[in-house]
Amino acid sequence: MNLNQVTIPVSDLKKAIHFYQQLGFILIVDSSQYARFECPEGHATFSLSLETAPFHNGAVIYFEHEKLDQWVAELKKKGIVFDQEPTDQTYLWREAVTLDPSGNKVKLYWAGDNRRFPPWRVKKEDKKSG
Repeated sequence: MNLNQVTIPVSDLKKAIHFYQQLGFILIVDSSQYARFECPEGHATFSLSLETAPFHNGAVIYFEHEKLDQWVAELKKKGIVFDQEPTDQTYLWREAVTLDPSGNKVKLYWAGDNRRFPPWRVKKEDKKSG
């Protein structure tokens, strides 16, 4: 199994498309109600769905980049505003926080091996028969 697609609601599809293209996503589907992007690395996709009714999306979308500080500096030059500059977290990730034009929280981060293998990772129990 592999997680490959996440779709979030947006209130203005054109503004959202522009925002995510500035982050570096590659637009692969563009319709009046829906847009889909490929990540610049790997095979994952990410999409936006136009929502005409008021909404509150409590999900947080994370995008990882090894050169986080440099990426954030480049995005700030493009006009992206950050609520949090790159900051080392107690859970061993470095994160910056921004909001997309629809108010969806987006965290840009770098965690390296700690994303999948933090020191507190749950250990598989030995399964012994009998």
